[in-house]
Amino acid sequence: MKLWPKVRIGEILKQIERPEAVDASSEYRLLGVRWYGQGLFVKDVKNGQQIIASRLYRIQDGDFVYNRLFAWKGSFAVADSEFDGCYVSNEFPCFQPDRSRLETNFLLWFSRREGMWEEALGLSTGATPTSRNRLKEAHFLNLEIPLPPLQEQQRIVARIEELSSLINEARTLRRQAVKEAEALISSTRRKEIGNQSLSDWIPLSRIVSEIENGKSPQCESRAALENEWGVLKVGAVSFGNFNPHENKAWPSAQPYSAHYEVHPGDFLMSRANTTELVGACAIVGQTRPKLLLSDKIFRFHFHDQSAVILQWLDHVMKSPALRDQIERAASGTSPTMKNISKEKTLNLLIPPHSISKQRQIISHLNRLQAEMNSMKHLQSDTAEEIDAMLPAILDRAFKGELI
Repeated sequence: MKLWPKVRIGEILKQIERPEAVDASSEYRLLGVRWYGQGLFVKDVKNGQQIIASRLYRIQDGDFVYNRLFAWKGSFAVADSEFDGCYVSNEFPCFQPDRSRLETNFLLWFSRREGMWEEALGLSTGATPTSRNRLKEAHFLNLEIPLPPLQEQQRIVARIEELSSLINEARTLRRQAVKEAEALISSTRRKEIGNQSLSDWIPLSRIVSEIENGKSPQCESRAALENEWGVLKVGAVSFGNFNPHENKAWPSAQPYSAHYEVHPGDFLMSRANTTELVGACAIVGQTRPKLLLSDKIFRFHFHDQSAVILQWLDHVMKSPALRDQIERAASGTSPTMKNISKEKTLNLLIPPHSISKQRQIISHLNRLQAEMNSMKHLQSDTAEEIDAMLPAILDRAFKGELI
């Protein structure tokens, strides 16, 4: 461990202001700073008439910038040439580095440490904790940073960026593997079920006798406790697997009907969502009691003599042929909320597969699904390990232990 001298940030940064009066005839690219050290971004482009403030502050390439309100969430950044000439409000102090002593990205990586965010939170003040807390410039400039010689700073930054690039590459490879597995399942559904309905396909009403949906009163914003009744949100079925945690607590003063409680084996479908997610289906597996259908979720009831295996129907409803029908049948003027009616759902055309054919399709697709689920679990486990790598690297870097 190397013992570098600690210096106040105010010794290596100088606050700079470039105020400009807002001109009603001019256009301004307005910047924000993402949380957790994720950099600057253009959050809006406005003409002067749309801007309430009388002045803005111009950013230059190389400025160190932070958001007073969210410094405690790692809202620090360095401007590059992409943001040269853009503007911020007075909530974004700007600083110029002393380049004879500081490699600016050394400070940037230092500010991506959770320890820095915790210090910022402790020094922030305001009327509302964690929402209107501001890290004032005097407090920021009084923070200390271990400062090795400039050449060593540059070496450390280069090494951190090299390792960070490898971490990002590992994340990308994991995501690509899951996407490829999902594409394989979609391709197999297309092959086994079809790309579009055929002349011998039958309406869903041949196997489904009734579709019901529940009610959605003004619920609590939180999830229901184990002993409380809750209403399922559309997210409970949006991604193809039933998620009982996607619920809101039923209002205690509102009467409810236990008739709408969901049970293992129920076949559910969202009737309202975005174009890509309307009609998403899931079979209820294990679930906690006291969860109710909402008005945006359908539950299918089947004819007593229906020759249907629910897992087969689940694969059929997720196939390209049915997704095409569902998206064409969904209506609504809002691009973020489409609806499909019970009548149109019952008129969807499905293949007349025998029980033996259904079992064959289930066997093939379930094997692929199991492989993809295993891959997702592996990705989740390794994602936690990958996410822990960068903080560990930064910890070693600023202790002088990074080779």
